[in-house]
Amino acid sequence: MRISVLHDDITTLPVDAIVNAANESLLGGGGVDGAIHRAAGPGLLAECLGLPQVAPGVRCPTGEARITGGHRLPARHVIHTVGPVWEGGDDDEAALLAGCYRASLQLAAAHGLASIAFPAISCGVFAYPHAQAAKIAIGTIRAWREPMPQHVLLCCFDAVMADRYRAMLAAP
Repeated sequence: MRISVLHDDITTLPVDAIVNAANESLLGGGGVDGAIHRAAGPGLLAECLGLPQVAPGVRCPTGEARITGGHRLPARHVIHTVGPVWEGGDDDEAALLAGCYRASLQLAAAHGLASIAFPAISCGVFAYPHAQAAKIAIGTIRAWREPMPQHVLLCCFDAVMADRYRAMLAAP
């Protein structure tokens, strides 16, 4: 397994799956979620609407993941995961964020995907502290022992976040 960092637009990547930092409805939103829905086109929204609700308005609880087709994206699939909103660190945020990475990797393994690209989950409007989020992301990916995609990309829209990931990957 190879982990690499890319400063780019995740919606342009020709990988087996991109991960969407979604909200619980999976019906689009702001940030990377909105960008993925816009780039994928109306077929993604229609497929997400077809996913069962586990509670009113909730198709994917925080820390879990769901998979759909990529529609008009160069990626074959979208793995939707819902990261935690930062509430100061005392509301199980770290475990929930790690759960996002594990659930996404589990879906990638179950579908035999060779490449997956993650955004910086919860680091936008969900306000997770970037250094802590990067440490959780890299630690969770490195700790994964089940079947792993051959290539894991950490795709950052922000150059500072990309540099943070690179520095953490270089550390022992």
